[in-house]
Amino acid sequence: MVFDPDRIETVTFDSYSTLVDVESVEHALAEHVANPEPVSTLWRERSLAYTFVAGDLDAYQPFYEILRDALSAALAAHDVDLTEDEREEILEEYHDLDVFDDVRDGIERLRDGGYDCYVVSNGNPAMLDSMVESAAIGDLVADTVSADEIRTFKPDASLYRHAAERTDTPIDEVAHVSAGWFDVQGAEHAGMQGVWIDRDDQLWEPFDGDPALTIESIHDLAAELGV
Repeated sequence: MVFDPDRIETVTFDSYSTLVDVESVEHALAEHVANPEPVSTLWRERSLAYTFVAGDLDAYQPFYEILRDALSAALAAHDVDLTEDEREEILEEYHDLDVFDDVRDGIERLRDGGYDCYVVSNGNPAMLDSMVESAAIGDLVADTVSADEIRTFKPDASLYRHAAERTDTPIDEVAHVSAGWFDVQGAEHAGMQGVWIDRDDQLWEPFDGDPALTIESIHDLAAELGV
């Protein structure tokens, strides 16, 4: 797929790893775990794996519960024994993750350029409410679209179609921005234009084609759209 800026009317953003940095959860883990980095990495990997399996098994549960199960698995894998209260304290960090520097100004630039901006996320509504508040973008995004609304996770095409309906935009006029390769590909397979935001010079996964557009910051997308 080739990115076509002239067709874009609406921009949707993933949340975790795209607008807010999930690696910042290591700060909370470090209060309880001697070596937090591998636990944090496995936690993230397990949480994504559980969403994929949940979709295939029709075993949906809210993303916060997915995170709770994945944290338990990551702690057990590294022989870390924490109390329920300690685990909940770590989970709470997902309500106050660090925000990437380009988020506020980048989305404001798109909004001022005439593009409606939305968040489309696996996160359940309470998580998205706190994410929007902590990122200070409540005045910039038109709304949030949660996987919880149709009880399925990315990259299920039905979630992207639901998002297009919720934004009242033809699906091929939506640019979906994500740091997740599977999310970009899911959006493209559903009919959106996929934009991979690669802030850390990562390698694109060699699976099923390239993103329509690769950017290093939200400002790059704004420039591509001429705003």
